[in-house]
Amino acid sequence: MATCSARGSPSVAATMLLLFGLLMSTLGITGAQTGVCYGMNGNNLPSKQEVVALYKSQNIQRMRLYDPNKEALQALRGSNIGLILGVPNDALQGIATSTSTANNWVKTNVVAYSSNVKFRYIAVGNEVSPVNGNSQYVNFVLPAIKNIRSAISSAGLNIPVTTAIETGLLSTSYPPSQGAFRSDVRSYIDPILAFLSQNKSPLLANVYPYFSYKSNTASIQLSYALFTSTSVVVHDQYSNLGYKNLFDALVDAVYSAMEKAGGSSVGLVVSESGWPTAGGTSTTVANAKTYNNNLIQHVKSGTPKKPGSLETYIFAMFDENNKSPEEEKHWGIFNPNKQPKYQISFS
Repeated sequence: MATCSARGSPSVAATMLLLFGLLMSTLGITGAQTGVCYGMNGNNLPSKQEVVALYKSQNIQRMRLYDPNKEALQALRGSNIGLILGVPNDALQGIATSTSTANNWVKTNVVAYSSNVKFRYIAVGNEVSPVNGNSQYVNFVLPAIKNIRSAISSAGLNIPVTTAIETGLLSTSYPPSQGAFRSDVRSYIDPILAFLSQNKSPLLANVYPYFSYKSNTASIQLSYALFTSTSVVVHDQYSNLGYKNLFDALVDAVYSAMEKAGGSSVGLVVSESGWPTAGGTSTTVANAKTYNNNLIQHVKSGTPKKPGSLETYIFAMFDENNKSPEEEKHWGIFNPNKQPKYQISFS
């Protein structure tokens, strides 16, 4: 380290200014780390302009949109909100089989807004899987990713293109170091990971401790699911890492699966996580408040396997009354009248 005078020399002042700037930029990164998914499957939701204004008033600096809704994209102009924009599953076949369709999609939904909408990622497909009931889309995901990526590049833009998976692709997640993808999905996920690695794009994963807890309440403690355990609950004998919460265990299982499938250099973004307030198991306002507030704070420091901030998106901004079953209607952190269901802070 270079030595310098201790009495307010220019080098000391410059160093202090640099450190202050780094501190403030770090605070800005961690403060903005958690975004919120904006689903629109309700008939009583606020206007798109009101929604963007609500994001800004609550210091929610990142959004996930599931399709290129024109009014929402228009409302996002100049907002500085970082956006994950989705290509819906029903659009995958057309984009995968026609470069002109892909080019038109990008021109209409990305290029037209790129001067003042802050695109973070394009998510090509959501939870497409060979084994979960939407397998008709499987063969179109990677070709669609490639065509969208080519169109983005041809337009002179640099926006990572990826897809969002669900943890049902894992054959096991316990202990986390043994996480692996199912043998019957490897032919689907391995080439996607290879492409993401080649293009330095992260994989998106929807990670829900709630569903793991709901399906196994006999073995999983509620405190382990809600980030409220004060001591290690799961000790991974293979990695020698300890887990106090189920979220970390699931995320690290995905990391382990990615490594086994050749994706050790691929980053991970948690593109959905949350807790419903009604309609299911332990679905109370208090539990949702506990989970989501703890999630916001927790992802600033990452997981035992991958310390450091973890970009994460809460599902969802509003209750969506057109969804089913009943449990699916109650994931919002805000009511449709824009009032918060419970106190939550993104600052």
